[in-house]
Amino acid sequence: MSNPTTGVSAKAASKPKRAWNDPKVRAIAYQVLVVGLVAIGVWYLVSNTLHNLSVRNIATGFGFLDREAGFAIGEAPIEYTPADTYSRALSVGLLNTLRAAAIGIVLATLLGTIIGIARLSSNWLVAKIASIYVEVMRNVPLLLQLFFWYAIIAENLPGPRQALNPMPGVFLSNRGLKLPALEGDGLTWLAGGFVLAVLATLVLANWSRRRQEQTGQLFPVWRVGIGLMVACPLLAWWISGSNLSLNVPVLQGFNFRGGLTLTPEFAALLLGLVIYTAAFIAEVVRSGIQAVSRGQWEAAESLGLRRNLALRLVVLPQALRVIIPPMTSQYLNLTKNSSLAVAIGYPDIVSVVNTTMNQTGQAIEGIMIIMAAYLTVSLSISFFMNWYNARIALVER
Repeated sequence: MSNPTTGVSAKAASKPKRAWNDPKVRAIAYQVLVVGLVAIGVWYLVSNTLHNLSVRNIATGFGFLDREAGFAIGEAPIEYTPADTYSRALSVGLLNTLRAAAIGIVLATLLGTIIGIARLSSNWLVAKIASIYVEVMRNVPLLLQLFFWYAIIAENLPGPRQALNPMPGVFLSNRGLKLPALEGDGLTWLAGGFVLAVLATLVLANWSRRRQEQTGQLFPVWRVGIGLMVACPLLAWWISGSNLSLNVPVLQGFNFRGGLTLTPEFAALLLGLVIYTAAFIAEVVRSGIQAVSRGQWEAAESLGLRRNLALRLVVLPQALRVIIPPMTSQYLNLTKNSSLAVAIGYPDIVSVVNTTMNQTGQAIEGIMIIMAAYLTVSLSISFFMNWYNARIALVER
C-alpha cells in the first residue's frame, strides 16, 4: 500500500532543479553582468574621447616622448639638457620623486618612532611635548607646511654673499645648503664597499639572532655594522688606488660654484613630508607598543633586562606585527603627498609632466604617465611591506 506523502516527496525530488536557483550560478551571472556593464562604459568613454580628439585634430599616442623637450629642469640627478627628449625629462622628474620619497620615508620613520616612544615616556614634560607635536602637525594641512618651510628657507635666509658658514666648506643661504662633494673614479669603489658592508651587516645580524636564541648572549651588531660601513668603503678605495678628490664650494660672483647643493625647494619638501608624516607614524608606533600586554614588560624586567633592552628586544618585535600594516599606509601617503612639490617649484614627475602637457597639448597621455608612475611606486612599496609583514607574522602550527 503506497504512502501518499512518500509519493509526493518522491515526485518533488524527481523534479529537475532550476539552474537560476543555484546561488553559485546567480553569483557568476551577476559578476558577468557587472563586468559587461563596466566594459561597455569604458568602451564608450574611450571611443568618445578618441572621436573628440580626432574632430579637434589633437594628436594622440606617446610618440612625443622621442621629441626634443626644449625646457630646462632645475634639479637633475642624472645628466639632462633641454636638447634631450621628453622621455629623458620624465625620467628626471620620476627620479626626483623617488629621491624625495625614499629619503622622506627613512627620516619620517626614525623621527616618528622616537616621538611615538616619547609619548609613552614617564617624564611628564617629554610626553607632553611629543603629544603637542603630534596634535599640531597632524591638524595643519601639508600644503601650508610646505609653504611655511619654503618661506623660511628661501626668504628669511641671507643671500650667497652673506651666507652662514657654520663650518669650513659648508654654506647656508637662500640658494640652499652647499656642502663639499667627493669626485673621481673612487666613488664607484666607495659605493661598492658600502654595499658590501650592508650585506655583511645583514649576514652578521642573522648570525647574531641565531646565536642569541641558542646562548642568550647579545652581540653588538649595530656598532660593528657602523664600523663596517665606514671601514669597507675606505678599504675598497685604498685597494683600488683610484683617484678621489674633495670639491669644496666657493663663492664666485652672485652664487657658489662646486660642491653638493641641497636646494630650498627640495629642503622644504623634505622637511614638510618628514615632519607631517612623522606625526602619524608616531601614533602608529605608540598604539603598536600599547597593544603589547603589560605582562611582556614585567617578564622582561623579571629577567633583569633594562627598560631600553626590554623595549628593543621584547616589546618592539611583537609590536611590529601591529605596526607594519598601518605603517604601509603612511609610506604610501608620503609618496603620494610628494606630488604637492609642484606648489613650491620642485621638479618632480607632476611638475615635469605639466610642462610637457603645456608644450605638446597631450593631456590624456600626461595624466596616464603620472598615474602609471605613482601606481607602480605604490604597488612596489605595498609588495615589499606585505612581504616583510608576512615574514614577521606569527606562524601557526
